[in-house]
Amino acid sequence: MRQLTRWLCGALSGLAVCGAAWATTAEIAAKQAQVVRERVELRARIEALQKEIDEREARRKEASDALQVSEAAISVTTRRLSELATQLRQAQADLDELQIQFKRQFGILVMRRDELSNQLRKQYSSGLSPWTALLSGDDPQQIGRDLTYLDYISRARSAAVTAVKQEIDRLAELEAKTELRRQDVVRLVQETTEQKTLLEAQKKERATVLARIEGQLQAQRVEAATLGRDDKRLSDLVDDLAGQLQAARQAAENARKAEAARQAEQARQEEQARRQAQEENQVKEANQAKERKEAQARAAAAAAARASESQVESGAVGAGLKPGLRWPVKGQVMARFGTDRPEGGVWRGVLLRATEGASVQVVASGTVIYANWLRGFGNLIIIDHGQQYLTVYAYNQSLLKQVGDTVKTGETIALAGSTGGQVDSALYFEVRHRGSAVDPVQLLAR
Repeated sequence: MRQLTRWLCGALSGLAVCGAAWATTAEIAAKQAQVVRERVELRARIEALQKEIDEREARRKEASDALQVSEAAISVTTRRLSELATQLRQAQADLDELQIQFKRQFGILVMRRDELSNQLRKQYSSGLSPWTALLSGDDPQQIGRDLTYLDYISRARSAAVTAVKQEIDRLAELEAKTELRRQDVVRLVQETTEQKTLLEAQKKERATVLARIEGQLQAQRVEAATLGRDDKRLSDLVDDLAGQLQAARQAAENARKAEAARQAEQARQEEQARRQAQEENQVKEANQAKERKEAQARAAAAAAARASESQVESGAVGAGLKPGLRWPVKGQVMARFGTDRPEGGVWRGVLLRATEGASVQVVASGTVIYANWLRGFGNLIIIDHGQQYLTVYAYNQSLLKQVGDTVKTGETIALAGSTGGQVDSALYFEVRHRGSAVDPVQLLAR
């Protein structure tokens, strides 16, 4: 009876462990699905916001609007070229590795084939076979030893034949994989060439439009009212984004509270069921106590995970921005925060000289919350760093990230340019805290 009891406890413990492992896997999958859903929802919110901005700005047409289509197209094509370059590097690396494996496998095949050939040659040269052994008229014990040796030779030869066949199969499999990857490389090279041709055509189109409206752009650049509208446009965008982020975080918080309430009710029901089972069967008492501890541990782990997720969702890494940040580009400061602009107004960020196509790197880890063309700023990307800190990167030739993408410090997020009707290639960089512009130089490394 005691043995049966121990066996039952052990079996139930094993089931509990399996259940815990399954629960952990399910929780991980659920969290991953939740992250994907939140990213999709964020992109949907930003797209709706962009539609509102476009409708709001549709009444007022400016010369730079003529550049919107070509500059946005250049951004999309350049991002696709960047993706293709990454895929091509990976495909080429895979192809090189497959070719190395193919050569190695071919060498093994040659070795297996030589082993089989040597076995057959030795047996033939010895002149020994089952029939010659039986008909030799030698001592029966010697015949028995010869037959045993021949049986060993036969098994070794069979194993060698099987090994050769296996190596041939592996070689064929590697050859098929190599051919597929080689086709991928050819396809990627072809698409890259097509995208480069498309990019050149888009650049020519932009140059044509720019030449046509240059006079209008020059007139608008010296108009203080235009600059005021640009500043207000960016401020309104930041405020709208902050509202969308707050709404998304509130929805996530409500969902977490609902999930916590559901888990609490489920835990209460499970506790009640365990108590009833404890009263009915003394044998299950020890196992149920163990299950309660495991449930508590899982709940604590889930609570810690939710707390960590809450910190992450509150703003990428939740740490905000601190002094000593890296510069987004290496270039001369052409205009400083708070100084007068020649055409009127003041700079709310810094203008950094940057060659066209230079890498624009994010100053700290965060999440992309805006990546689109905006009147007055061209191809614009905004990063949320948590603690209500945002960084703004404008005038970019192209944007390499999309809304919802997580970026790490120093990662390239755009290529510098002169979009939005600018004359020279440069990067306009702003830092916003609680919606207000602050001096970026105070946070950048000296």
